[in-house]
Amino acid sequence: MIQRPTENEYPAYYQPYVSLVPDTDLVQLLNENLQETVQLFESISEIEGLFRYAPTKWSIKEVLGHMTDTERIMSYRLMRIGRGDQTSLSGFNENDYVVSSQINQLPIRDILDDFIATRKATLTLIHNMPTDAWAKVGVANVAEITTQAIAYIIAGHAIHHRTIITERYLSIM
Repeated sequence: MIQRPTENEYPAYYQPYVSLVPDTDLVQLLNENLQETVQLFESISEIEGLFRYAPTKWSIKEVLGHMTDTERIMSYRLMRIGRGDQTSLSGFNENDYVVSSQINQLPIRDILDDFIATRKATLTLIHNMPTDAWAKVGVANVAEITTQAIAYIIAGHAIHHRTIITERYLSIM
């Protein structure tokens, strides 16, 4: 069973994401979160998908691509650590990933479909994770982290970025 991680199970910089996750069944939340994300991004046109609320900020399409990249990486970490792999896993620079993706050239529907596929793979991984795997500790980005903390970070990260889209992008378009 996935428990809310304690603050010593993950680096402090993940606290904003973990704090966004309500006390509920995490798998149910991830499913609901998927539906809310689909509804949000299905309402955004191709032109709106290129909108940036400031010149140095990512476009809406880039935010969705970043959400997908991050979930894919965090799910990989969840799998490796949950399976007991003690290899230190490297970090990643999200800005480099966004620039290298050239995601603004893709239709928003394709980007959303990639997020959907990634979330469904995350849900399958979580569903099939053995109970004893949730407390396992590994190292990612030079910091110790538990499998259950990663699951909460995945959920909170998506909530965080959906909130930003709603509050900082759609509110001024």
